[in-house]
Amino acid sequence: MARWEYTHGLKDIGNGLYAWLQPDGGWGWSNAGLIVDGDQSLLVDTLFDMHLTRDMLDAMADASGVRAEAIGTIVNTHANGDHCHGNGCCPHAEIIASDASAKEMAEVPPAMLAQFKKMGGQLGPAGTYFADIFGPFDFDAVEERLPTQTFTGRMDLTIGDKTVELIEVGPAHTGGDVIVHVPQDRTVFTGDILFIDGTPLMWAGPVKNWINACEKIIGMDADVIVPGHGPITDKAGVQRVADYLAYIDAEARKRYDAGLGVREAALDIALGDYANWGDAERIAVNVDSLYREYRGDGQVTPVMDLFALMAETRDAMRA
Repeated sequence: MARWEYTHGLKDIGNGLYAWLQPDGGWGWSNAGLIVDGDQSLLVDTLFDMHLTRDMLDAMADASGVRAEAIGTIVNTHANGDHCHGNGCCPHAEIIASDASAKEMAEVPPAMLAQFKKMGGQLGPAGTYFADIFGPFDFDAVEERLPTQTFTGRMDLTIGDKTVELIEVGPAHTGGDVIVHVPQDRTVFTGDILFIDGTPLMWAGPVKNWINACEKIIGMDADVIVPGHGPITDKAGVQRVADYLAYIDAEARKRYDAGLGVREAALDIALGDYANWGDAERIAVNVDSLYREYRGDGQVTPVMDLFALMAETRDAMRA
């Protein structure tokens, strides 16, 4: 889809809607959105640190006339810090998230990420990998603001004369993913239900929920689809994400049934065309989550073990 060039910065979608894009869309380089009508505004997600978020808000203010302190509402599509660590830049905004996302945010504060990043190689290959991918971001200066209002299922808001639908589609990428639909403008902001030209990362699952979320987006009357990472896309882009998830599910299941462990399966699955997507080593986390689903035991692998496995997988792919 070429209507909006995939370059860093603000894209005017039209009719008071904006998208903020951060190529290349890899670890931490997330997208956000702004909805403005009359004297009301809603920000869809903030960024991974305060510096990045302030730069985004300054650009949004120049384009829309809405300054950070005047933004009335923030919707955090999920709990990952690259979509909520900038909340403190809008001190007066109501912050809305799903109930599940609010609980996850409290479990992984910015200080924890800052500590992991500082320790780096002291934590072995996992720490080195973590410090490498998150090197550009400042977790020390985050003034955290957690959600002030939560919901489950669905919540409809009115921004000026626009109806904005918040639809919970998680657990999928995380425990409480939400998409933001603006029906009169035929636009949807998907959060990390969509990684376009980057590898989806399934922290939570189940995979069927994520595929169902993609199908829900495809079924919407939407022309403009703003992903959590990557370029603005269309329904064909959504289908490619669903196809990846279905493929990985089928391939992982074969190896689970054959008795392979997570590590062996992740290294064994041929990615084909998907190998060109960014951060392909995330297949390690995806296989781990799928195996948890197949076992049905709910046993969650420690996060640093998953980063170690991604580091090993990345090295193997580069060899």
